[in-house]
Amino acid sequence: MKSLLLAFICASILATSARAELNWLTDPKAAQAEAKQANKLVMLDFTGSDWCGWCIRLKKEVFSKPEFQEYANKNLVLVEIDFPKGKAQAKELVQQNMQLASRYSVQGFPTLIVLDANGKKVGELGYVEGGPTAFIDELEKLRKG
Repeated sequence: MKSLLLAFICASILATSARAELNWLTDPKAAQAEAKQANKLVMLDFTGSDWCGWCIRLKKEVFSKPEFQEYANKNLVLVEIDFPKGKAQAKELVQQNMQLASRYSVQGFPTLIVLDANGKKVGELGYVEGGPTAFIDELEKLRKG
């Protein structure tokens, strides 16, 4: 019985560590440099991470799923542009995020701005119903132009 439990624990640890974790940046300039080098798209996620219901739902239904994580790791450089209500942020980050929201005329959350490897806007998304498959389909339409 102990060896069965140990085998289960080891399998769980391996499955967890094999999962593709997302790396959300907060510096759009660094993200753009990485995207250019790797020939990926940049996805700016304008979110209210701790209060926006649709943002929380998008994270739970899409961003947390292995299918999206694998797609993102191959095709995207992710940038979180957060406007939290209950979480402190550095003054510089708040200022940067406000400037980006103004630059891209963000009117609500979530707003996802997709840029090509050169920083040109290729599209904009919001919450997409249908989980990771539907969201990836929309990103692919933008990517293929």
